[in-house]
Amino acid sequence: MERRVRMLIRNPLPWLKQAQAEGWAVPAFNMHNLETLQAIVDACSKARSPLILQTTPGTVKYMRLPYIAACVRAAAEQADIPIALHMDHASDEDMLYQGIKAGYSSLMVDRAHLPYDENVAFVRRVAAVGHAVDICMEGELGRIGGVEDSLSVDDREATMTVPEEAAAFVQATGIDTLAVAIGTAHGVYKGEPELDFDRLAKIKAKVSLPFVLHGASGVPEHQIKAAMRLGVCKINIATEIKIPLAEGIRAILADETENDPRKYMGEGRSRVMDMVREKVALFGAEGKAG
Repeated sequence: MERRVRMLIRNPLPWLKQAQAEGWAVPAFNMHNLETLQAIVDACSKARSPLILQTTPGTVKYMRLPYIAACVRAAAEQADIPIALHMDHASDEDMLYQGIKAGYSSLMVDRAHLPYDENVAFVRRVAAVGHAVDICMEGELGRIGGVEDSLSVDDREATMTVPEEAAAFVQATGIDTLAVAIGTAHGVYKGEPELDFDRLAKIKAKVSLPFVLHGASGVPEHQIKAAMRLGVCKINIATEIKIPLAEGIRAILADETENDPRKYMGEGRSRVMDMVREKVALFGAEGKAG
């Protein structure tokens, strides 16, 4: 079963390298249930975009790994685009290894809250296991602000990636992609974020790996495009999946006599599709599914 899953669910590293070389970004959308999975896959299929489907540890606990793997495998069988399955912000070692067994093709090993040496040791250990079965390994240096599942980081506590540490971190851990902390945050922004592009340029001068931008929901288009010019080639979208889903559900349930989940979840799914198409176009990923 695991071998069959790996034939369908791809390692995204080749697409990320291509995207970085050409100045676009592979969309990485968080799925939360069947409807968001369908919306994301259908929209990317129509746009002919490669796709990274993501789950947080909270989604893993909610949907459960066997269901996630089965649903994504079914989607990959039906869709004529390359699909990767990524576990995002995973700090539990057992969950990471269970994800490998389930067929994930990409893992983010996240213990960036630990002291540098402890973070390096943990990421290096898990990355060696992932690489043994051709999994793309993502690491983070610095911390992303905001809230992601149970991970909460106060704005004052959040720290950015130190360019001088980045090259050493990459070499010491053996990761394939680097999540850079340059001023984004998880959740809904209170005002317009201001990304630190000078910092990103300094990181780019020292590290040649594909860069990942977390907390991209709500980041203005001109900043997204600037980040892509500086090597960001995987862009994560989570909150902007949740918002149209909830808006669609609320719109149908405004009629207090309505109780058919196919109607209110269907409306939510349709609105998520519209948002996904907009992001794929912004990231320049249309037609890139080779």
